[in-house]
Amino acid sequence: MPRSHAPAALLLVLALFVWAGMVAGISFLEAPLKFTAPNITVPLGLGIGRIVFAALNKVELLLAAVAVGSALVLRVPAHLATTLGLLSGVLLLQTFWLLPALDARALALLAGHPAPPSSLHLVYIGLDVVKLLTLLLTGSWAFRWALQVARGQVLNRKAAQLAA
Repeated sequence: MPRSHAPAALLLVLALFVWAGMVAGISFLEAPLKFTAPNITVPLGLGIGRIVFAALNKVELLLAAVAVGSALVLRVPAHLATTLGLLSGVLLLQTFWLLPALDARALALLAGHPAPPSSLHLVYIGLDVVKLLTLLLTGSWAFRWALQVARGQVLNRKAAQLAA
């Protein structure tokens, strides 16, 4: 990897791990805990949740763009590109299908209209589990790959394969 690619490698790894930290902190810590706080009603929790998840989604889209942009500059190996594609797909599914559906449901509840039972939250949580695990895996792979390239190990292996 040329020295000029070092910032892109750093951005890729940072974007993935910051994204993972935000998903872990908000989806798996803040969201469930907010309803255990004293004096938090369901409408208040829903209102806070709508704001927090809308903001999280915007930051996730930015971090995904940084990660994918960095990966394109770096021309990462196929396994990294594949997991970045999976992450992008999950995020787009949440952005354009699940979040709007959950938001409409929350607005209906806030307006006093009871919503029928739905598995949308479980689907969102399941996708967040997949996303978090994939972020951690992809971040680890990106870090190891960047270190190998920086040390010249990837180039030396390719040269050895070509010589054989």
